[in-house]
Amino acid sequence: MNVDETDTTTFADLALRPELLAALSSLGYEEPTPIQRAAIPPLLEGKDLLGQAATGTGKTAAFALPILQRLRGAAERGRGGPMALVLVPTRELAVQVSEAIHRYGRDLGARVLPIYGGQPITRQLRALERGVDVVVATPGRALDHIGRRTLSLGALEIMVLDEADEMLDMGFAEEIEAIFAETPDSRQTVLFSATLPQRIDRIARRHLRDPIRIQIDGKSSAAGETPLVRQSAYVVQRAHKAAALGRILDVESPAAAIVFCRTRDEVDQLTETLNGRGYRAEALHGGMSQEQRDRVIARVRGGTADLLVATDVAARGLDIDQLTHVVNYDVPSSPDSYVHRIGRVGRAGREGAAITLAEPREHRMLKTIERVTKRPISIETLPTVADLRARRLELTSAALRESLLEGDLDGFRVVVESLADEFDVVEVALAAVKLAYEAGGVPADDEEIPQVAQRPEPEASGSREQRARPEQTGAPRRGRAPSGGMTRLFVGVGREAGIRPQDLVGAIAGETRLSGREIGAIEIAQRFSLVEVPDSAADEVIAALRDSTVKGRRATVRRERDASRPTRK
Repeated sequence: MNVDETDTTTFADLALRPELLAALSSLGYEEPTPIQRAAIPPLLEGKDLLGQAATGTGKTAAFALPILQRLRGAAERGRGGPMALVLVPTRELAVQVSEAIHRYGRDLGARVLPIYGGQPITRQLRALERGVDVVVATPGRALDHIGRRTLSLGALEIMVLDEADEMLDMGFAEEIEAIFAETPDSRQTVLFSATLPQRIDRIARRHLRDPIRIQIDGKSSAAGETPLVRQSAYVVQRAHKAAALGRILDVESPAAAIVFCRTRDEVDQLTETLNGRGYRAEALHGGMSQEQRDRVIARVRGGTADLLVATDVAARGLDIDQLTHVVNYDVPSSPDSYVHRIGRVGRAGREGAAITLAEPREHRMLKTIERVTKRPISIETLPTVADLRARRLELTSAALRESLLEGDLDGFRVVVESLADEFDVVEVALAAVKLAYEAGGVPADDEEIPQVAQRPEPEASGSREQRARPEQTGAPRRGRAPSGGMTRLFVGVGREAGIRPQDLVGAIAGETRLSGREIGAIEIAQRFSLVEVPDSAADEVIAALRDSTVKGRRATVRRERDASRPTRK
């Protein structure tokens, strides 16, 4: 379905209940977003829906309002199972969606329950026993309650999959299928996703009945109009990335920003570095307890921290109103990941910036992201020391201008007048500006960061994408010897399990001390994969992968020479 961005439909035109219109009005919602205008009417008619829309476009209200529209009176509800189930990928998103539905449905007495791990299950059990109308759950905890027989889906009328591509990326495919098996065939099914890979299409074909398809592209700019999200990149050597990030943040002066890193260790190290530069930075990653994560997010939302340094998994589902910048400390491993990251800014008509730090070898991936997202990423020159000083003076000038406009300066007049008897008034002003400039507390930064000459990578250089090409053309070339100093590992999952090179890189980098750039050639066949790692790290990688999962699946992992050789397909 094509969506008319100039449509002037109001919430009242959507025939919503008076209680919902009153709640929307009290929350300051004046008119529906494009996804809401397109999705609410067919959902009110009971049709299944497959929607593609980026984070921050108003998806929650698009499915929450139709759910609440059909909510029965309190006398009819009783203690039965929920009439609606919303599945989300993360704890944070479960809380956010639950709070939003509760706000919209407060005048209807809607009983909404978030269910996720890291929360005492006894509280959830008591709420389920009393009866709920809408359950917002992560797939794992929902399936846990189904297994305990504390969550019955026999009376379910609506099932929503929010951020479906994220759930599949996190390995929840089997849990989602198991939950679908517990729901009645008569249910209405709604699926929202920022991207629509083939895996999403397969789920839609299996579980949606003749769905309405809606696609809301990222806000495209009219001729001469500035995009809501400014996308740029800086090419910098790895050794200078932390200094470059600090320099960029000093110049950009974000109100609040998320800096994405690949691994937990990188998050912790970078957080310490940024705090050393005077920023109020907080770390967020999967190694933290839910209580710790909640405290960190509260500090960012409350303004006591202005930088959140996070891994992809930990930051999924976050919605922080004051966020102005997203920074990719490394180029994301896939265009989909890039789309999800930059979706954190530019919400609800607010402007934002997406900045990527790319090493010279990652320039090709930037071009791939540009091609897939159909949006240009401008390659900028790193700010110089002179640029930084000019920016600091600009901020000092702005602060002084604001103070002058506010007035209430008479209490300081005696100081100026007494000094003016001894010094020229301009010199007095210069001294005041100097003190204001130095009071900013910014660290001295007098070393230039080497600029990297931008040049395309030679075609024969063999990027990771090229080295992984057997994934598409057939079985790996098992006879080729591994690169010098590298050990080739056999991993017992392949294309059949939906494994991609970035899945293996993410699993290894996330569970070991290796970084993505230290991982060698990756070759993927139908039922297994081969990946090269440094000889010294082979045992560590084998142990780590045996104790974890690759895209939600446990796999046999061993050195290739120890593996029996499957028949070539």
